[in-house]
Amino acid sequence: MNNIVTMKWLLARLYEPDLVIVDCRFALGKPESGRAAYEESHIPRAVYLDLEKDLSSPITQHGGRHPLPDLDQLAQRLGQSGIQESSRVVIYDDQGGAMASRLWWLLKYTGHEQAYVMDEGFTAWKNASFPVTGEQPIIIPVPYEINLKPDKLVLVDEVREASQHGNKTLIDSRDPLRYAGAQEPLDAKAGHIPGAVNYFWKGVLDDSGHWKDAGELREHFTDIPQDADIIVYCGSGVTACPNVLALEEAGYGNVKLYAGSWSDWISYEENPVATGDE
Repeated sequence: MNNIVTMKWLLARLYEPDLVIVDCRFALGKPESGRAAYEESHIPRAVYLDLEKDLSSPITQHGGRHPLPDLDQLAQRLGQSGIQESSRVVIYDDQGGAMASRLWWLLKYTGHEQAYVMDEGFTAWKNASFPVTGEQPIIIPVPYEINLKPDKLVLVDEVREASQHGNKTLIDSRDPLRYAGAQEPLDAKAGHIPGAVNYFWKGVLDDSGHWKDAGELREHFTDIPQDADIIVYCGSGVTACPNVLALEEAGYGNVKLYAGSWSDWISYEENPVATGDE
């Protein structure tokens, strides 16, 4: 696995100086709960980054429910967390990797090579009787240099084109009921982008909550040609990120995130909506 590390891998390297550990626990609808959980107990040396305060911008008319953060502010926040070019960054959450993958993607998008998501999550770490602490680390701020990789991101125009012409593979990462438009707990319209296929993001995990290995992920995505141009979206550009990571693990070389996702798509009145199972 290129982007996933095990809990034992992290435990063995916990105090290596070039390692930065980031706690990204977050619960949608309970925005303060992640930081509260961090302050109570976390992996030693871990810093906390908040999905909405640190890894997203404020909501505007377009851009979805979790717009990408302002890059200057993100660079400042990453630098304040002790992340620099030489850092190995290991990220964890307690949400199956959904929040951790968002930071993983942002690091890759801004040109940081050594970013990894920890398999399982904080509860599994604690249950394994690995060390935890309530103490917050003292961080010396460092400069975080952005070396943007714009080919990792698509905006709404490119998604419209892919939807109309079918020249790219559109992957919807949401629960099948939301994809089909049978229910929509979060957004103003139900359904999916016409032409998209549904791969619920939790399908990249096995029954015990571990990430599937590269072979299992290739099997999971077997209907998608290896040379396909792939655009991945979800509701707001968060749970699409585990699918992006999993596709990379499975050997797909051209995978992009539609960061605005469904909540951005429906912010344009003229964008068509499909329902049911295509």
